[in-house]
Amino acid sequence: MNSTILSPCVRQCCLNENDICLGCFRSMEEICQWTQVDNQTRQQIIHNAEQRRIDCQQQKNRPFKAGKTQMKDS
Repeated sequence: MNSTILSPCVRQCCLNENDICLGCFRSMEEICQWTQVDNQTRQQIIHNAEQRRIDCQQQKNRPFKAGKTQMKDS
C-alpha cells in the first residue's frame, strides 16, 4: 500500500524572520511545494522540519549570555 503522507500542518501558522512556520517548522517554500511533491520528498521535508524544531528548542534552553552593549549619544 502506497498512501500519501499527510501534511504536518498544525494550523498554528506564524512565520519567523527566516520564513519558517513556528507551528510545523516547514519553510515557506516547503509549504508551497507540499501538494506537488512525492512521498520521498515529503519525508525529507518532515525530517528537515523536525530538525528545525529540535534546533529551536535547544536554542530556547540555552542560558542567556549578556553581551556588552554600547549606548549611543543622542
